[in-house]
Amino acid sequence: MDFVVLQEIKELQKLDTKNEYFVFVAPGEDRCLEDSHNVHIFEIGGGLYPLWEQSTLPHAAKELNLDMLHCTSNTAPIKCDIPLILTLHDIIFLEPRNKLNLSIYQNLGWLYRRIVVKRILNKCRRIITVSDFELNNIMSKLSIPRERMAMIYNGYTDWFKPEPEPDFTYRQYIDSGGYFFFLGNTDPKKNTERTLIAYAKYLERSGVKRKLLMADLDRAYLSEILLRNHIEHIRKMIVIPGYIVNSDLPNIYNNAFAFLYPSLRESFGIPLLEAMACGTPVITSNTSSMPEIGGPYAILINPESSDEIAEMMLKLETDDEFYRRQEEVGLQRAKLFSWHNTAERLLEVYEDVYKELRRSRK
Repeated sequence: MDFVVLQEIKELQKLDTKNEYFVFVAPGEDRCLEDSHNVHIFEIGGGLYPLWEQSTLPHAAKELNLDMLHCTSNTAPIKCDIPLILTLHDIIFLEPRNKLNLSIYQNLGWLYRRIVVKRILNKCRRIITVSDFELNNIMSKLSIPRERMAMIYNGYTDWFKPEPEPDFTYRQYIDSGGYFFFLGNTDPKKNTERTLIAYAKYLERSGVKRKLLMADLDRAYLSEILLRNHIEHIRKMIVIPGYIVNSDLPNIYNNAFAFLYPSLRESFGIPLLEAMACGTPVITSNTSSMPEIGGPYAILINPESSDEIAEMMLKLETDDEFYRRQEEVGLQRAKLFSWHNTAERLLEVYEDVYKELRRSRK
């Protein structure tokens, strides 16, 4: 969510020189934004995020006498007199909780959203979400009228593109190209366990036996899955380099044979776009927003079927025409999305809300 708003602000700085923006951030060494003549970066407060959002943020916003406050990460101050715009990326926090998720950070975030979101929705002048799937989901489950909603697609950074010249940056993470690439973590929705089971089935039948590069995955968590499913023998084919620097990801995608994104639930799925923009075939899910973002010609599988995932891995490997077609499908689909388009649509929402506020004050 922080990455999304960072890209939006950078594009708004290029796009809008008329309106004035105050960007509130917690103190820190990582300076991702710079002031411009109408965009001002304010470091305020610190400490725990709920305290920052519920106390420090509304106090700072009130002192500046702002026309509106856009809260970009699913929650907002409960007590705030300034007209609110909320980006509600998803309402996963209202859906049944997977008891296998032992992440303290994710569970605390889930609890905070459950406490805050329902208390702020009626105060929001506009609620922005990131796909038609999530728009309909929010309207249905929270009974929000369509006129108070806005749907704005995310984009992708333009350094995600095919690389015409050889670049071996990926060798910092894996020794050779032509691997399957998977971005996962301990969140059950990322479907890591079924992906590993599918990979074991792929290895049984493949004549090539490509390695699997798994970014940012806990080694103990991996070992538990392999042991539980009696597939410890595939461990030697799996590479876990830890965190991959974002600027290295384009080269990682470009040198992958295919990208695996069989998530159980996504409100958008930026990695799906990033891989397609690099011309890398993607195996993704037929659920939630992924068919919407991937498009009608994407490789869509049932994420609960490890057999379907494995079958498509093998099909990409054995059917050259199918593989080339998926390269082109991704490249063409990615052209429909950009952070510039996202910022243009966001500016339209700001202007619409501002006009409504002016009319209501007359």
